[in-house]
Amino acid sequence: MYTQAMDLAPKEERKAVRTVEEAELEARFEARIDAGDFIEAKDWMPEHYRRTLVRQISQHAHSEIVGMLPEGNWVTRAPTLKRKAILLAKIQDEGGHGLYLYAAAETLGTSRDQMVDALHAGKAKYSSIFNYPTLNWADIGTIGWLVDGAAIMNQVPLTRCSYAPYARAMVRICREESFHQRQGFDSLLVMMKEGTDAQRALVQDAVNRWWWPSLMMFGPPDAESPNSAQSTRWGIKRLSNDTLRQKFVDACAEQAQVLGVTLPDPDLKWNAERGHWDFGPIDWAEFWRVVGGHGPCNKERLAARVKAWDDGAWVREAALAHARKQAAKEQAA
Repeated sequence: MYTQAMDLAPKEERKAVRTVEEAELEARFEARIDAGDFIEAKDWMPEHYRRTLVRQISQHAHSEIVGMLPEGNWVTRAPTLKRKAILLAKIQDEGGHGLYLYAAAETLGTSRDQMVDALHAGKAKYSSIFNYPTLNWADIGTIGWLVDGAAIMNQVPLTRCSYAPYARAMVRICREESFHQRQGFDSLLVMMKEGTDAQRALVQDAVNRWWWPSLMMFGPPDAESPNSAQSTRWGIKRLSNDTLRQKFVDACAEQAQVLGVTLPDPDLKWNAERGHWDFGPIDWAEFWRVVGGHGPCNKERLAARVKAWDDGAWVREAALAHARKQAAKEQAA
């Protein structure tokens, strides 16, 4: 009787029952978030939470893969065998990071092909920092120091992200990013302390060009970041854009003194009252211009990724054919 009655309820009533059930599920989800629990792939989650994670994790994965490009063309031009080996190891790490992150995003019900297609079609974003050119060897060290330093500042809080597969992936990624930052700083330190005047000038020039884009890596100001509040509420983000940016400036201002370089900001000064370094205004018009596809290397980076994907089609086809052959053998056995 009761089963039949529920089956025959008006459409609006059935919808209301589902809505109440969803509200109860969401309330339990929010309670878990408030308690600091981790959400696993098979746990119920709001659709908006899922979409937010897919967007963030896939963009993070794209950034790791595209991030291999600015450094890749310097492997054959590294000044010593040691620096070549370090750079090769770093690029390999970044490829691995992309794979970890694509795998984490796949646990949310999206496929790697879908994510890659979105990147190649220009529908998915990656970090704007990788749309700037690497003009000389000092750029490679500066990327390690500033760009990877900003990445670590952004990513360490993600090891406590509420979505467990993402948090677990970030533990290993942050360990390796720490190596990248140290090798970049060491490369610059050698050039500044043991190099020629020309080499020191190259370092200063590279720092001048990469400083402001590195500050933009933390995203727009909190007041202009539409997704930050909800991501923080859900425990996806742990610290705000502006908080992370300030921590990065504080760290780099001290490190620059050790290196002997000048950060290109006339407003940079220690504020004893705040206990932080003050810094000048960021050109957000440039940030949005690059994000919008009009940076120095946007078209070049995307074209390189599409070409690599197309050139590798035969490898994917061969791997699938081999997998089908092995599966057929196992069935016949």
